[in-house]
Order: sequence, then C-alpha cells, then structure tokens
Amino acid sequence: MSIPPPRPESPLATVVNISTKATTPAKTTDATTPAEVAIYRPRRLRRTTALRRMVRETALTVNDFIYPLFVMEGEGQKAEIPSMPGCFRYSLDLLLAEVATAYDLSIGAIALFPLIPDYQKDNIGTESHNPAGLIPRTVRAIKEALPDMVVITDIALDPYSSEGHDGIVQDGEILNDETVAVLVKQALMHAEAGADFVAPSDMMDGRVGAIRRALDAAGWINVGILAYSAKYASAYYGPFRDALDSAPKFGDKKTYQMDPANGQEALKEVELDILEGADIVMVKPALAYLDIIYRIKQRTNLPVAAYNVSGEYAMVKAAAKRGWLDEQTVVLETLTSMKRAGADLILTYFAKEAAIALQQM
Repeated sequence: MSIPPPRPESPLATVVNISTKATTPAKTTDATTPAEVAIYRPRRLRRTTALRRMVRETALTVNDFIYPLFVMEGEGQKAEIPSMPGCFRYSLDLLLAEVATAYDLSIGAIALFPLIPDYQKDNIGTESHNPAGLIPRTVRAIKEALPDMVVITDIALDPYSSEGHDGIVQDGEILNDETVAVLVKQALMHAEAGADFVAPSDMMDGRVGAIRRALDAAGWINVGILAYSAKYASAYYGPFRDALDSAPKFGDKKTYQMDPANGQEALKEVELDILEGADIVMVKPALAYLDIIYRIKQRTNLPVAAYNVSGEYAMVKAAAKRGWLDEQTVVLETLTSMKRAGADLILTYFAKEAAIALQQM
C-alpha cells in the first residue's frame, strides 16, 4: 500500500520523501535563499528520559509544598475526614507525630486549621484570640519539637463562629471593620505563640494592613503575612468545611469572597494586599484558576502561592478509587501545572504523597 505524498503546504514536503524516509535538498529559484532548508524536529529532545529531563522547563520539588493539617482537642485522637480520604483531624499529640513525618520527608512548611467545639463558638469569634486556645498551644508545641518547621496559621473567624461565616454577623450582614479588629487580636496571639506566618483567609477589606501595623507595633516585625489575596466564592471548598464543621449557617460567602467570573478584580485585590504589606499572595482555589495565577505572577516579584483545595483533592481521590485514573501521575501533573502557571508555593493535601513520589523518581 503506497503512502500518499505530503501536502504541498507542509514545511516537510520540500525536504522529506515520506514514502522512502529520504531527505532531499529543497528546491529554490531565489539566489538569496539557502539551497537547503534546515528542519527543526521537536521530537529530537523527547527521545529519551534523560533528554526530557535535561530540557524540562518546570521542575516540581518538595520545597514547593505547604502541608495543610487539621487539629482538634483531645488526646490520642485521629479521625479520617469522610469527604477527604487519607486526610485526618488530629489531636495535638498525634499531630506532632504527623508533623515529624512530614519533616522527615523534607516538607518544610505546614498550615494549621482548627476544629473548634460548638460550645466554644460565638458570633464574635471570642475563642479565636484566646492565648490558651487550640492553635496557640499547637504552635508552641510544634516549635518546641521542630524549631525549623515553618508554621503558618489561618486568620479567620469561620472556625470559631456560631454562624459559620468569616466575620461578625449583624442583621444578616458581615461586618467588615469590626471583624478586622478581631482578626488583629487573633494574629497577635498566633505571633506570640511562635507562628512564622499568619494567613488571613477571611477576605475582609483592609485586614492585611491592619494586621501588619499591629504586628510591627507589637515588635513582631519578622512574622510574615501570607495573604489569601484572590479567594473565590468557590464550590470546591465543600470537603474543607466538612473537616472543620464550618459551613455557613445561612446564606453564602459571595459578599466577601470573589466572583469566579472575575479576573481583573483579582489583580486589584493582589495590588491592595501588596501595598498593605503582604509578604506572599495566594490564589484559592488553584486548578480552575491557573490563568489568575499566571496573570498575578506577571505583575509581581513577590512569591505567589496556590491552594490545591479540598474539592480538587477529593475529585482525584474519588476517580482513583474507581480506577478511572492513575492517582500518582495525575497528582504530579496537577501540581506541576500550578507551578508552571507561576505558583512558587503550593498548599496541598497531597504534600506527603507527592514528596514520596518525587523521592522515587
């Protein structure tokens, strides 16, 4: 069976006889044109594993990862989160062991999220700035056990709120400035406990500047701010809210979190947070917002973080359980896509699994 010649418009048509694989000089009547046309073949650099590694543009490493962890009251407690298979809520004693395991895998940073009992919740988040509260105790214990581990704490009221919102509620409205005042107290408590970074995730206006001024005034000039600068009102957060029992008791969070349809707004939010003193800016979620990560990275020299959120994690786990995809391959491809888009840091529940996979490559 003969193979038809290439179409005339193909750049290979003038130099390659497909049926014989023979290379022939290109014909030209223009004296200024070279007698032969050199062909660039991208597949030359894909031939072997070594070549592909040599020219790889994006290299994922364990240093890119921040490991989110859920902590709860009690002792000897470890409870799997049903909607996040492989993720657990830990009492402090067992959390320390998990942090040590992560440290041994060269994961250098963790982000803490608390499960607060209902009896400690109220509308103004009083427990959020209790110096003897769950997060300050956890930070102190981690820093005592592993001083080099970077500890990042969540600054928001929703885990502590009886209403499940990120701010103080009055007549169905989320109060901005009154909430910021409480967030400042929370950030100061975490800094005093030893947190390396506080991470305001609430999306209240002006909170980064207020926290920075308060930290500096109190002498915590080296405590950084990882700002959830572009946090979208996303449907991907469901499993996380299950983990912390922090779903809104009424309405939604669309009056303070961003509209998923907006891109320019994210750039403005990032600009404001940088002007107010953020050290790192973050996009949440990550996978459906790679374009936002890219656009932000083009406009700032600050580190850009991406949050590979609970819904993204749960989708991969569910598909892998059914044999629909190879989990490890998909995880590494997904995390690489976030770094390729511009993320310098990635908060991911896959941190341990990815660290192990990278060690084996």
